[in-house]
Amino acid sequence: MVGTRLEHVRANVADLKAAVEWYTTVLGFEVEAYWPPDVPNYAHFKAQGGATFAVMEADGRGGRFNFTADDPDALWEQVREAAVVVEPLFDTPYGTRKFTIADPDGNELGFVRNG
Repeated sequence: MVGTRLEHVRANVADLKAAVEWYTTVLGFEVEAYWPPDVPNYAHFKAQGGATFAVMEADGRGGRFNFTADDPDALWEQVREAAVVVEPLFDTPYGTRKFTIADPDGNELGFVRNG
């Protein structure tokens, strides 16, 4: 896709605490942040460059791949009728504009413009 860059990869997990324990003790990853702050179901790890890797406690398995998009509105118009919509285009409370679709195998593909 023109104007997109892979920025974030997320694996869905059954148990956040167990997953974080495994990634930190087995692979030596360091947690950078948890979200949401009050009852976290998501953690992302420090990155040395490239895409951010995260885990999220969620029903179902599969992955989530987040891309930055130069023009998420135009891309949304292009794909919304041809894909399974997970989250329609919206403005987030943390200042981004995004939408999420699913591929035929249920992997989530998020497209976001920061700022």
